[in-house]
Amino acid sequence: MAVFPSIRIWGTVGFICSMLATDLLGFQTSYMQFFLSAALGLVAAVYAYTLPDCPVNRSKKTTSWVDVLGLRAFTLFKRRKMALFLVFCVLMGVSLQITNGYANPFISSFASIPEYADTFGVQHANMLISLSQLSETCCILLIPFVLKRWGIKRVMLIAMLAWTLRFSLFGWGNPGDGVWMFVLSMLVYGVAFDFFNIAGSLYVNEEAEPAVRSSAQGLFMLMTNGIGATAGTLCAQWVVNRFVDMKSTLPQVEGWSQAWFVFAGYALVVAILFAVFFPYNHQKK
Repeated sequence: MAVFPSIRIWGTVGFICSMLATDLLGFQTSYMQFFLSAALGLVAAVYAYTLPDCPVNRSKKTTSWVDVLGLRAFTLFKRRKMALFLVFCVLMGVSLQITNGYANPFISSFASIPEYADTFGVQHANMLISLSQLSETCCILLIPFVLKRWGIKRVMLIAMLAWTLRFSLFGWGNPGDGVWMFVLSMLVYGVAFDFFNIAGSLYVNEEAEPAVRSSAQGLFMLMTNGIGATAGTLCAQWVVNRFVDMKSTLPQVEGWSQAWFVFAGYALVVAILFAVFFPYNHQKK
């Protein structure tokens, strides 16, 4: 448990570097960001071939298609606590990609208001948003300690309430005298993301039997970053379209605020349901 966060943190460092590069190169609103992403993908692929061999367990002579496809992890749904946990993973996964998709367009939309057009946040939205990943790097290292002290239920509840606060701060803030709300929202992200995503992954690792542990991690990712994130992206698009006229050149501050408060309300409802229905008694280790 203590080793994983210190390794995982470097993925976030790479995220920060790519966001800063996109901002400083002027690719925030340009198709060139996709070429930059493709180039970095090729570099990562070449680097992967330089890594040392990873030993593979070949002790089993025969393996069924159930094992090959990782479907045996679905047996976790037979356990009520794990089934509830995975269902809430989907519900929380809805929140994961909302700010990734809409934080930049939202902050950049203030450019249509002369009062905010030349502010740092509007001119360098990606740089401002990268504070979220900076916060993430710090919070990752806290995961082993908070899990041992509070247990998965309290840690996940903190994450859900952090999502509620993050979305609310977006709804209240602006790039001018309210920029501190944006900054605070970025700092809250570390708790919102890590206390859910990283802590959840470690919890699954502890609860799953060794034989299905790898598949269980895949199932966790499917529920959160697969089903949950996809549903969240589609629903968030509907909400934004409902309140914000993306084609208009007029300021859409009120519409954006209403959309963020809808997201905040959703996260709060999920937190309340999780507190009521997820059974868990933590034993300090």
